[in-house]
Amino acid sequence: MIETAFTPWASLAGGVLIGVSSTLLMLMLGRVFGATGILAGLFQPASGQDFSWRAALVAGMVSGPAVVWLMTGQMPAVEVPISTLALVLGGLIVGVGVTYGSGCTSGHGVCGMARLSPRSIAATITFMIFTGLTVYIIRHVIGG
Repeated sequence: MIETAFTPWASLAGGVLIGVSSTLLMLMLGRVFGATGILAGLFQPASGQDFSWRAALVAGMVSGPAVVWLMTGQMPAVEVPISTLALVLGGLIVGVGVTYGSGCTSGHGVCGMARLSPRSIAATITFMIFTGLTVYIIRHVIGG
């Protein structure tokens, strides 16, 4: 049985950081904080400046555990209660969804919904419905 951990303070802190960073990116560069688009653009940047801000954001996103380690003296516990195959398949499915949905949860769910974009609202509702269905099927039908 997969246990769900409720972490309100860590979740609040993460949400605040995402909100602040997406607002600053929009204010300073006029860009939407879509994590997959930022990562994809890192491999084919339009210019040196384009590469720099993308690299800084990606470095910030992946350096979280190091910040926790510096602040607490221990690395955060990361538990992935699924097989490597399921993780890889899930990543591929998300990649296909991001491509067909023209964006990810950070682009549509944070920035698009804040701009009241009908397309982003529809995409986010779709993400949430299929997330709920997936969790239900994995936990209660398949028995993960």
